[in-house]
Amino acid sequence: MLGLLAAAVLAPVELSAIVATAAKENWRALPMGELVAKVGQQFLETPYVGSTLDIEDHNEACVVRLDGLDCVTFFETSLGIARMLKKGGTTMADLTREVTTTRYRGGKLDGYLSRLHYTGEWMLDNAKRGNVKDLTSVLPGSLPLGKTINFMSTHPDKYRQLKANPGWVPDLRVYESRFEKLLRYVPKERMLEAERGLQTGDIIGIVTNVDGLDCSHTGMVVVDEELGVRFMHASSTQKKVILDGKLSDYLDKSKSSIGIMAVRPISK
Repeated sequence: MLGLLAAAVLAPVELSAIVATAAKENWRALPMGELVAKVGQQFLETPYVGSTLDIEDHNEACVVRLDGLDCVTFFETSLGIARMLKKGGTTMADLTREVTTTRYRGGKLDGYLSRLHYTGEWMLDNAKRGNVKDLTSVLPGSLPLGKTINFMSTHPDKYRQLKANPGWVPDLRVYESRFEKLLRYVPKERMLEAERGLQTGDIIGIVTNVDGLDCSHTGMVVVDEELGVRFMHASSTQKKVILDGKLSDYLDKSKSSIGIMAVRPISK
């Protein structure tokens, strides 16, 4: 019996199964944040798989996979499916359109540099276009991040496409410089207050002290009546999507984490 259960847990999530369950249980009527979290919970135990988007050196394609997720593709895919369901979509083509809308600057795929590589820019760009609502600036303790964001442009050897196309690096630095001064965060010392302003389905960026980088991890909020504000994410250490304990506890345990950025999904 245990072997059968394990096999069932590890079976890849099928979009058709999510669509069927959503229709049966009328998920479309849920508030957007609750819908995003409901979709996210369907991916619990899904294997952590990194670098799924980087399949070619020179050509950018909007890759969407459900059989393996990293921390960004977990929240991004959950949001995409929720947006698709709200609009009555049912297919992978529908999902890919929604992911394209949020993954790329201005919602337009125009090569590798059009991808919103940094969590902070992803949040700023999607908030500007009304796909999400900015929370960072209104949560208690919000401060300017005040750091130079240039990790990708100063470490091009760590990125397959930049290593193959060094001529892209100067343009990438231009994009980095455009948003770095706009970033804000909530220090983890203020998280107990800030948690009161968070809701189920809010998307979280874990802000890091690593030079040149804004966020080192992402996930979403699930508010539990007993445990409070929990963190659901694709964990690289546990190698799967998990529903973790309190968000504030997660931050306290991480020496490199200095706070959060947050946005709230919006129905359109």
